[in-house]
Amino acid sequence: MEKSIEQTSQKTNRKVIKNRVAYLDKQVPFYTPFVGILGLLLLWELIAQLEFVSPLFLPAPSVIITTGWEMLTNGEIISNLSASLYRILMGYALGSVFGILVGLILGFFRTADAIGTPIVYSIYPIPKIALLPLFILWLGIGELSKVTIIALGVFFPVVINTFSGVKNVDPLLVKAAVTFGSSRFNVIRKVILPGALPMIFAGLKLAAGTSLLLLVSAEMIAAQEGLGSMVLHYGNLMIISKLMVGVLILSLLGLTFNKVLKWLEGKLIPWQ
Repeated sequence: MEKSIEQTSQKTNRKVIKNRVAYLDKQVPFYTPFVGILGLLLLWELIAQLEFVSPLFLPAPSVIITTGWEMLTNGEIISNLSASLYRILMGYALGSVFGILVGLILGFFRTADAIGTPIVYSIYPIPKIALLPLFILWLGIGELSKVTIIALGVFFPVVINTFSGVKNVDPLLVKAAVTFGSSRFNVIRKVILPGALPMIFAGLKLAAGTSLLLLVSAEMIAAQEGLGSMVLHYGNLMIISKLMVGVLILSLLGLTFNKVLKWLEGKLIPWQ
């Protein structure tokens, strides 16, 4: 009897310990991001329908979607989007490849670091769009000047992040690889590059936003076709619904870039 009473008292004295880190492992439903976007669109539609803001300055999402469908069917969106995609994909690819290569060289070789890093950090703060008139004078008003300015804007975030990633690789891993007879190329390919990949992808994501900004700026200044040129044209005409179609396409383009990079990051860095 006394034993059972003692056991009962022990059970009542036990405290339930809460898992204080449970929120860190909480799974978010896949549809959560869409709920946020849908809520924003509904609020926007409500504001426009109640005319809290004049439709001249803020058309409803339903009007923008209808206008966008008309522009899609008459081929206006396709022609402008294809011109912009060519420029941004070419510029982004060139800037990324050269940025990663230069970042690896600067991070791995001390002489290259001593010579090249001050040059990179001295040019990086210059607003790249301010150099567009020079590129137009040097390379002409065609596609080359626009692709080059985008590539230059992508190059610097990628090279700086790659350089930082290389410097953060554990030196013991590098020394172990050299001790076991790996060549410099193999050390870079099998040790340095995998270790720097998280920082490289951080630079690639940052550069994606920069590339869109430079694309629109370049097309507004020196292009007859493209999303930036389309936005500027309809802005001058005060046709806000068509202007907003261009802005919406640019937003979707940026979102697509981010999703593709996240997917690629998951494939190349599965241990993250």
